[in-house]
Amino acid sequence: MAWSGDRLREAREKKNLKQTQVRDLTGINNKTLSGYENSVSEPDLETLKTLAELYEVSVDWLTYATDDPTPPSHKDQSPSENKDINPRMGLAFITGGEDLSEEEAEYLKESLELYRRMKERKAKEREGK
Repeated sequence: MAWSGDRLREAREKKNLKQTQVRDLTGINNKTLSGYENSVSEPDLETLKTLAELYEVSVDWLTYATDDPTPPSHKDQSPSENKDINPRMGLAFITGGEDLSEEEAEYLKESLELYRRMKERKAKEREGK
């Protein structure tokens, strides 16, 4: 099957990310990402892994090997590891003490999780060198 970037675009849009935000988070040039999404060029496996991690989908789903977008790490997650964020807890430094909407709290939670995964991945890459 020829490469199709439709699912890359779909996954990015579901995360409410612009291509420039993906660039800032991953280092993948937004023009390159546009080429992937428009099926002009095909990402390598490492790039697919990076984008799948960012979008919280499986590489298999991005490449049409499955219709289930759930990444393997989320399939086995226990309910205690998947807690909802309390919008009031620990975020006063950001909001000045005002409540966050559920959408804002979820966005901050996802951003923090992404940052932690990317930081961990970079640390592993440094250890491997």
